[in-house]
Amino acid sequence: MKTVRFCVIGIGNIGTAHAACLAAGKIEGATLSAVCDIDPSRRAFAEKTWGVPAFADLAELLSSGAADAVEIAVPHPLHADMAMAALQSGMHVLVEKPVDITVSKARALNEVAARSGRVFGIMFNQRTNPLFAKAREIVQGGALGRLKRTVWIITNWYRTQHYYDSGSWRATWSGEGGGVLLNQAPHNLDLWQWICGMPQEVTAFCDVAKYHRIEVEDDVTIFTRYADGAVGTFITSTGEYPGTNRLEITGDRGKLVLENGVLKRWQLAVPERTFCFSATENTPDAAVTYEEIRPDRPETAHAGILQNFTDAVLHGTPLLAPGTDGIHELTLSNAAYLSQWTGNRPVSLPFDTALFDRLLREKREQATAEKAPTAAPKSGKYADRWQVRW
Repeated sequence: MKTVRFCVIGIGNIGTAHAACLAAGKIEGATLSAVCDIDPSRRAFAEKTWGVPAFADLAELLSSGAADAVEIAVPHPLHADMAMAALQSGMHVLVEKPVDITVSKARALNEVAARSGRVFGIMFNQRTNPLFAKAREIVQGGALGRLKRTVWIITNWYRTQHYYDSGSWRATWSGEGGGVLLNQAPHNLDLWQWICGMPQEVTAFCDVAKYHRIEVEDDVTIFTRYADGAVGTFITSTGEYPGTNRLEITGDRGKLVLENGVLKRWQLAVPERTFCFSATENTPDAAVTYEEIRPDRPETAHAGILQNFTDAVLHGTPLLAPGTDGIHELTLSNAAYLSQWTGNRPVSLPFDTALFDRLLREKREQATAEKAPTAAPKSGKYADRWQVRW
């Protein structure tokens, strides 16, 4: 294979942007060969704009031979089922975040992917940001020593009521499967565990409709504990303006602060635990170096993940965001919901997925009827709100 033929499934806002990127030849070794959408107007738009066949039925697409890979950009609860069908038909699969809405479905999908032998990735586009990559290198490489505390305030995911009204599936348990934790913050939950690792316990407060007329959460505070004694706090909201994006990671060898497009690094010459018990002064002036690290390359975002995925299919390049990593991110949000639904109690990881699935099913059964969406333009361009914003 010299060229990967992509079909984008779901020609909404992000799907339109992916299709336009592929059709414009911006991904080396890839082309847009088809689209799939249940909306006749979106199919007509795609056929007219890009001159590719448009399928209304997934089964017809999968049996058509029109594509080698699919990029799935449909409402979250449909991700795993569509991805499994595509993998079983022999296609490579790149799925939008989150991988689905339950850990149980995510695990089942990854089992199918492992058996298929196909390439399976997830659109964690913010992993292409060089500052997050550098923070991961420092932490995972041990330069910060044993972690003590992580704090991420990520409240610049602001959304208006118009945004929530723009799609009937948005901000509903039945259509989206959750709120800010399922739509906006998956990027940050993923990066949090990608850089710092997974905790062993989660306690959360997920406030529903605090700032909007919706049935899901728009303001969340998560507390975590790690096996080595470290603790973490994660705060996110779509109802604060102006918001903040500030990640602080403290270890016994120093500290990182990532904010305003700069990675600030403090490095101790001697581990804090060492001089704490060897110093002869009350508050010693410990030797510490400071540096500011700025991006050494651009954030390639969605196009970067598309290129990496294409290279994986054509050349065996390791995936920057393999599908298995979607389980980790979803574990954090599922555990946060489970904590909220059970009286904000601590939830140990791994958690009871059967209990979570039952409680989510009850939420979806009790959900309100779908709302009529307002007209939402689909520009075909990657919006700034989908990339790292400081």
